[in-house]
Amino acid sequence: MRRAALPLALAAVLLAALATGGSRPRLAAADELKPNDNLVTDGVPPIPLDLARDVQRYTDSRSATLLDWHPTAREILVGTRFAATTQVHHVRFPGGARTQLTFFPEGVAAAKFQPTKGDYFVFSRDVGGNERFQNFRYDLATGAVTLLTDGKSRNSPGVWSPAGDRLAYTSTRRNGRDNDLYLIDPAEPKSDRMLAELGVGWFVTDWSKDGARLLAIEYVSINETYLWLIDAKTGEKAAITPKGGGEKVAYHGGRFAPDGKGVWTATDRGSEFARLARIDLATKEHTVFTDDIPWDVDDFDVSPDGSTVAFVTNEDGVGTLRLLDASTGKERPRPQLPPGSVLGVQWHRAGKDLAFQLVSARHPADVYSLDVAGGKVERWTASETGGLNTSRFVEPELVKWKSFDGRAISGFLYRPPASFSGKRPVIVNIHGGPEGQFRPMYLGAMNYYLNELGVAVLFPNVRGSSGYGKTFLQLDNGLKREDSYKDVAALFDWIKGRPDLDAERVMVTGGSYGGHMTLAVATYYPDRIRCAVDVVGISNLRTCLENTEPYRRDLRRAEYGDERDPKVREFMERTAPVNNVAKITRPLFVIQGQNDPRVPASEAEQMVKALKKRGTPVWYLVAKDEGHGFRKKPNVEYQAAATAAFVKRYLLGD
Repeated sequence: MRRAALPLALAAVLLAALATGGSRPRLAAADELKPNDNLVTDGVPPIPLDLARDVQRYTDSRSATLLDWHPTAREILVGTRFAATTQVHHVRFPGGARTQLTFFPEGVAAAKFQPTKGDYFVFSRDVGGNERFQNFRYDLATGAVTLLTDGKSRNSPGVWSPAGDRLAYTSTRRNGRDNDLYLIDPAEPKSDRMLAELGVGWFVTDWSKDGARLLAIEYVSINETYLWLIDAKTGEKAAITPKGGGEKVAYHGGRFAPDGKGVWTATDRGSEFARLARIDLATKEHTVFTDDIPWDVDDFDVSPDGSTVAFVTNEDGVGTLRLLDASTGKERPRPQLPPGSVLGVQWHRAGKDLAFQLVSARHPADVYSLDVAGGKVERWTASETGGLNTSRFVEPELVKWKSFDGRAISGFLYRPPASFSGKRPVIVNIHGGPEGQFRPMYLGAMNYYLNELGVAVLFPNVRGSSGYGKTFLQLDNGLKREDSYKDVAALFDWIKGRPDLDAERVMVTGGSYGGHMTLAVATYYPDRIRCAVDVVGISNLRTCLENTEPYRRDLRRAEYGDERDPKVREFMERTAPVNNVAKITRPLFVIQGQNDPRVPASEAEQMVKALKKRGTPVWYLVAKDEGHGFRKKPNVEYQAAATAAFVKRYLLGD
């Protein structure tokens, strides 16, 4: 469910470049950093080496992502980066070494053990950020890797059958658009076959204990989803939650109850928030268990014996772990965990241990486990932070302000250390989605701005963000999009009233839809900012919808509106940042992955071309081996250093 320091000498830098195949940012001279061969720049000035060295300390932190429990041993797979990309690592006990198993130039996105013996695992990866994920089998005895999918289409990681002889996954193989259902025995790749033709937005969440049925979700939009049963032999579909009725309802994830008579889910049916619920498959009756919690349940897992449901509530952005006694419907005493926000939960097959990730402003995400019976918490990974003393890093402050219509908008403010006196400049960083939500976390390279430059960083959750109820979630849909821009204008007013923040020195930035918001703010409120950084942002909703991958188009139309509708098309053209470049008077930095399947590179190209035509200062950075954001460490290093140079020049005036 939704779910070493930089070398000080030139010789050491050159050795580091050789160690990564020459792909790291290179030195043109002893005092200048050049982009590597996969990066293309336009208008970006030389980056001073001392600045790159200072920034890289903040990019050298790692994190660990929980991938899977071993089915018989108390061991886990995690995703972490020790070189350029995230790879699969094996951890044999809490605090044990992370033993790297995969070694690819491209990052690995998911990995799942064969669920009875655990003698191999299936993992997923793409090429160059194109998100056409392929599934592979990794044999632990030999290290051999076998391709399981067609090498061309987009494939989901899949769900294992209880017997471990079949993997159910979705693929766009048939027409490049629809997610059809396939079955394969990974031990016999030739067994791969289509089970059912489905459609856009379908994915599988679970397999019944007897192996006879699959549980699937049909995703129409974040506000409208449906649960289905699929016969594992015939592919016949049966709706658990039929369509029709006045209320749009969302079901987030699904798990079969071990007895096969019901399914667990989180749903906003009859509520503003997603509540933990159990649906009786015979009667379709919903039993709700978290009526008293005014927050979304955004993750859960059912213990193998069905006695306990572990779930995470999103409480003003903080993930809180809770346990439900399934027999009584009562919540058990809340586990005592280290400070931080919980992400993801997964039971071990033995049913004693629950694994999860924990992240905070002072440490990156790491993997922990909880002995549910005894209450013992153990830390499996301890990720490095580039040699930085993160115990002094600032905790974010939850802040709120009134928007143009009186609605309360909230966000998280990270303030620089007290050693920086006077009013501090501000970076406003807007999340993507737009149905995303900024949640308190470790900021990585952005800690450089706080600790070294004394710049405050503020993350708003404007209308349209998730986590604040389904009404709030829909307030920016379609023709209401400009209202979310006004939330940022109201934030600028709020900043002006803060004695510790400098409203005359504000930069706006964001990635993906946050990049679109950045460009929109730069056109609507140019006098309120000094500069802007757009990362893989949409410059015209109409052209983005026309050029995005076919499997995404209808899903995005549910949020942005249908560009084929004349009224919607006129609105998109009138408000598009690329059509309003004459209003942009502040310097802009545009960052783009060439292989981005979500926001095509053409969105950045047309924006940069229009700005250059008008003579507006613009820096442009493109990665030929990246997609929707930079992932490879050498590219991340250069992006971070170049962005810091942009901030120093245009926000701080250095």
